[in-house]
Amino acid sequence: MLGAAEPPPGEASMRAVSEDQIPLHEEFIYCCGAATQVLKCGPWRDLLNGESTDLPRLLFLIIPGNPGLAGYYRTFIQALYCGLNQQYPVWAVSHAGHCKPPSGMEMTEDTDMKELEDIFGLHGQTEHKLDFLRKNVPKDMKLVLIGHSIGCYITLEMMKRASELKSPVPDIGKDQRVPRKKAVKVASFFLMMLKVLRSVLLFPTIERMAQSPKGKFMTPLLCKLRYILYMPVYLLSFLPERAKTSIVRFALRGLKCPDEASIATSINLFSVDCTANILYMASQEMLKVVDRDSTTIQQNLKKLIFYYGTADGWCPQQYYEEIKMDFPDGDIRLCERGFRHAFVLDASKEMAAMITHWLQDDLTKL
Repeated sequence: MLGAAEPPPGEASMRAVSEDQIPLHEEFIYCCGAATQVLKCGPWRDLLNGESTDLPRLLFLIIPGNPGLAGYYRTFIQALYCGLNQQYPVWAVSHAGHCKPPSGMEMTEDTDMKELEDIFGLHGQTEHKLDFLRKNVPKDMKLVLIGHSIGCYITLEMMKRASELKSPVPDIGKDQRVPRKKAVKVASFFLMMLKVLRSVLLFPTIERMAQSPKGKFMTPLLCKLRYILYMPVYLLSFLPERAKTSIVRFALRGLKCPDEASIATSINLFSVDCTANILYMASQEMLKVVDRDSTTIQQNLKKLIFYYGTADGWCPQQYYEEIKMDFPDGDIRLCERGFRHAFVLDASKEMAAMITHWLQDDLTKL
C-alpha cells in the first residue's frame, strides 16, 4: 500500500530474541565457475535434499549491491530472520568473484573460461544468481527477493528471464545439431520458473546510473581510470590485518555506529582480484544501466516494492518522482528516516524491521 506507516524506530530492538544470538552458516562454493560466498540464516542448510515435510514454504534471498559481498548483509539477514519469528530461511549470495576465497580455493574453478561468458560482468552476475537458484532451491519454492542498489537491476532481470520462460520452447529434433550458444539459450527455458511472492527493491539503481550525481563523477574513473587503482590496492594488500582494519575504521569514521560486520567484510577490498572484479562490474553498470525496464515493472507491478532515498547520489529523488508518476498504482516509497544508500553500514536492523512490517499481509496469506 502506498504511504503505509513505517514501524517505530525502536521496534527492531524489541524482538524477543536478540539478532546477535542468531547463528549463521557460511559457505564458499563455485557457481558458474566463480567463487561465491553464501550466508544462510536458519536451520535449513540444504533445501534440495531435505525431507519435503520439513522444508519451509518460502525463502528470502538477498541480492547485494556493489561491492557484492554477502558479509555486508550479515546483521541485516539476522535481524530479518528474527523479525520473521525464525519461520523462514534468509539467505544472502555474493556476486561472483567479489569475495576473497578461503585458503585452498581459487577465484575461478579449473574449467574452460569461455564457458563462463563474462561471469564477472553485469549480465553474467544475473546468470550467476539464476544458476544458484537452480542448483540450490526447489523449483516450486516461493521466493521473496530483496535487491539492494544494483541488486535491484539484477532482480528485475531475473524476473524478466522468468517471464520469458513462459514463451514457447523451440522444437529441437533428437538428432538435430545445435550451436553451443543457442543450446545454452534453449536450455535456459528449462532452468526454473521463479515463484516470486514479492521483490523488495531498496535504493534501486535501475536507470540512468551514469547521469546520477555520483555517476557523473564515477563514470570516467570507473570506465577509463580504474586500472590506476590496482597498484595502491596491491601495495595495501601486504599490510597486516590490524592495519587494514584501522584503515577501514578510519574510512567509516563519519558513522556514529558502524556495523562491525561491515568493517570485517571490508577487508576483502584489499584483495586485488576482488577489487578488480568489483570495479569491472561497476564500469558495466555505468554503461549498461541506462533505460528503466518499464515493461518488466508493469508486468510484475503487484509483486514489487520500491524504496528510494531522499539524498541518494545514485538514484536521486527525481527518479522516485518520475517512476511514481509513471506507475501511480505501484508500491513506491520514499525514505522518511534518512537512511543512506549503503544502509548496511549502520541501519541494517531498522531496515529489516520495516521490511517485516511491509510483508505482514503477504506472509499471513501463506
